[in-house]
Amino acid sequence: MLPPPSFPGCRSRPVSYTHLDVYKRQAVIGNREKMAAATYRPPFASSVGEKRFSTTLEANGAFGAMPEVRVADIMAVRDTAPHMASAFADHARAFLEVQNGCDHRCTFCIIPYGRGNSRSVPAGAVVEKAKELVAAGYREIVLTGVDVTSYGPDLPGSPSLGLLVERILTGVPDLPRLRLSSIDSVEIDDRLFDLIAHEPRMMPHLHLSLQAGDDMILKRMKRRHSRADAVRIVDRLLAARPDISIGADIIAGFPTEDEAMFENSLALVSDCRIVHGHIFPYSPRTGTPAARMPQVDRATIKARAARLRAACEARRADWLASLVGTRQSVLVERSGLSGHAENFAPVRFATPQTPSAILHATITGLENGALIAQEAQ
Repeated sequence: MLPPPSFPGCRSRPVSYTHLDVYKRQAVIGNREKMAAATYRPPFASSVGEKRFSTTLEANGAFGAMPEVRVADIMAVRDTAPHMASAFADHARAFLEVQNGCDHRCTFCIIPYGRGNSRSVPAGAVVEKAKELVAAGYREIVLTGVDVTSYGPDLPGSPSLGLLVERILTGVPDLPRLRLSSIDSVEIDDRLFDLIAHEPRMMPHLHLSLQAGDDMILKRMKRRHSRADAVRIVDRLLAARPDISIGADIIAGFPTEDEAMFENSLALVSDCRIVHGHIFPYSPRTGTPAARMPQVDRATIKARAARLRAACEARRADWLASLVGTRQSVLVERSGLSGHAENFAPVRFATPQTPSAILHATITGLENGALIAQEAQ
C-alpha cells in the first residue's frame, strides 16, 4: 500500500498537526526543505499517529529516519535559494523570480507565514540569469516576486527595484522586452517611475495590487495606500505614457464591506482605467485578522465579484476595440498563431508566424476577446 502523500512547500507552513490527521498525510515538508534531495529519503515515520517535529534538516537527521514534519522556521530564512532565481511557462517569455516573501501583514493574507520575510536575489545573479535566458532564445523577461517592489532592502547597499531594472537593461543589451509582474503602487519610486514612463524596452503594462477602492476597507486590510493614491499614480503614469495598460487585483466582499464601500471599489475600475482585472471573492484564511472580522454572506460576495468582473470585461472590450486599426509590436507565442502586444493585449494571427519573433502587426479586427492581425512583418 502506498504511503499517504505529503504537504509540500507553502501549504506546509500554516498547516497544523490537526491537518495531518484530517488529510492523512505522511509528511509535511517546508519550502526550503522541499528542494533538498535528502528530505525525500525513506524511511518515513511509521504511522500518522507518530507526530515528530523538528525545525531543521540537521536536527531531523536528514540522512536517517524522516520525521513527519520537516519545516524550518521560515521567518528565520534570509537567503535566496537557487530555485528562486528563475521559472518558466510554456510561452515565448520567461519568468525571472527576483524576490520572495513579504514584510507586510495585510489582514487577509496568509502568504508571509508560508513564504517568510522578504528576500531578494542579488542583482549580479539576476543579470547573469537574464543573460542565460536571452541566450536560450527568450525575447521577453517578466520580473516576478511575492512583493517585487520591495526588492533590495535586505541586500548590501539596499538597491531598489528601479536600480535592478537599470542593471538588467544595461547588462543585457540584447533583451528587447522587460515586463514587471504585480507591483505595489505605493512603492513606485521616482527611478522606477521614470523607467516605466520613458524606457522603450520596459513594457507599457502594469498590474497593480490595489485590492479595494474604499478607504475604510483599505485601512481594515492594512494596505499602505489610499484610494486617492491609487488614482493619482495611474493618472501620472498615463500622462507620462498614454499607451500603458493597467491591471489590478480587487477583492470582492471583504469583511465589513457594505454596499457603499463596494460601490467605491466598483468605481475604481473606471477611475483607474483597469483593463486587466483580476477579481477575487473574499475567502477567509484561518489565522488571519480578517477571518475574525464580521463576514459578508457568501451570496453577496459572489454577486459583487460578478459585478466587478462585468465592469472589468466591459472596460477591457472598449480598450481592445480602440486598438483596431493600430500597429502593435507583438511577441509571437510558441504556437505561432498568437502573441501579446507590448501592452499585453492578446493577438491572433491569420497565418502561422515564427515562434518567439517580435513582429509589427496591423490590427484589423477583434474576435472573442483577442485582436486579429492580418498582416505582419
